[in-house]
Amino acid sequence: MQGNGPLLLGFLMLGLFLLALHLTHFNLQGLELAVDDPQPGHAGTGLAYPLRLHCPGRCEGLRLRFGREPLGPARSLPPGDHRLSVPWIPPRRGLQGPGILRLQTTAPLGLFMCWSRWEPTVPQLIYPARRPGPVALVNQISDGEDNAPTLPEHQEGSDEWRDLLPHRPEDSASRLAWKLVAQGRGRYSKHFSDPAPQMPLLAPDPAVPFEQALEHLSEQICRLHGRGTSYGLVLRGERIPPGRGLAQRQRALAALARCPAELALP
Repeated sequence: MQGNGPLLLGFLMLGLFLLALHLTHFNLQGLELAVDDPQPGHAGTGLAYPLRLHCPGRCEGLRLRFGREPLGPARSLPPGDHRLSVPWIPPRRGLQGPGILRLQTTAPLGLFMCWSRWEPTVPQLIYPARRPGPVALVNQISDGEDNAPTLPEHQEGSDEWRDLLPHRPEDSASRLAWKLVAQGRGRYSKHFSDPAPQMPLLAPDPAVPFEQALEHLSEQICRLHGRGTSYGLVLRGERIPPGRGLAQRQRALAALARCPAELALP
C-alpha cells in the first residue's frame, strides 16, 4: 500500500463518484414542462397525456410516469423544445387529471437517482368506458313538446293515407272514410303509407344503474359510428339531434362524459 498507483486510483474513483452526483442532477436542472392539447378517450383504456418540455442542456436517461403506472423508457433529449406523451389509464369518466408526474434519471453512471414531481393542471375529457348492453330508444319529439324521454309507442302507418279499398269486417272503424259513407258512396277503408324510417334517438336504459347505462350508450354510439349510421342522443337536460360523422360521435360522447352523476338520482 506504499505505492502511488493504488492511491491515485482511489482518489480517481472518489472524484468520479462525486462527479456523477452532480452530473445526474444536471440532467434535470432547468427542465421546464407544460401541457399540450389532451385529446379525449375512454375510461379504463390507456391514454396518452401530451407534454411539452424545454431542455436548456442535454437530458440523458429521463424516465416519466403518472402515479403508480410503470416507468416509461429512458429518453435522451438534446437541448431545445420537445413534445412527448406519458401513458395513463383514467379510472372514470368526466374531466380527469392524470395526477402527479414523476421525473427521474440515473444517468450517466447509475450510481445516483435524481427525481422531481410535477402535477399538471389541465384536465383530460374522459368518455365512459365501452360496455355492451341495452339502451333505450325514444320518440323524436318536437321542440314545443316536453323533452322528457318516452318509450317508443306502436303506430300503424302515418297521418297521410294513400289509397281507398273496400271496407272489410276486420278493418278498424277508425279507418272508415266517413265522408264517403255520408255521401252514400259505400264503405271504404283508408290505407296508409308506411312511415318513413326514423333515425334512432338513444337514451339511458332506466332498468340498469345510470353509470352502467352511460357505458352501454358509449358502446352503442361507437358501433353506430363505425357503421356510418345516423343517430341522436337524449339525456336529461340535453338533446342532440340525429346525425353522423366524427363530429356527431365526439359531441355525443362528450355529452355522456359531462353528464352530472346526480342525474341518476330519482
